[in-house]
Amino acid sequence: MFLVDDILLSPVKGVLWVFREIHDAAQQELAGESETITAALSELYMRLETGQITEAEFDAQEKTLLDRLDRLQAKEKAASAPAKKPVKPRPKVKPARRKSPPGVKPVALV
Repeated sequence: MFLVDDILLSPVKGVLWVFREIHDAAQQELAGESETITAALSELYMRLETGQITEAEFDAQEKTLLDRLDRLQAKEKAASAPAKKPVKPRPKVKPARRKSPPGVKPVALV
């Protein structure tokens, strides 16, 4: 019985294995892209310190690299976090004041 199940499910298992491999390759590529951007930032700082580029050029290039890095990290964070419905805050309810019956004065606690 188990042999028949294995034979029938082998195409499904093969497809799942292929999808896992594709996912792993994409994750490695994303990690590599992040490292590439970080290395480019380091090189940019080095070029600024050695005087090869001006402050304005540095600011423009740094902005584009940091924007790419932020988008990449946002994608990674969105992919790793499970999708949740936004939670609505519950309205604050004030505790009900106890009213004394008519004609009775409240007693001060000491």
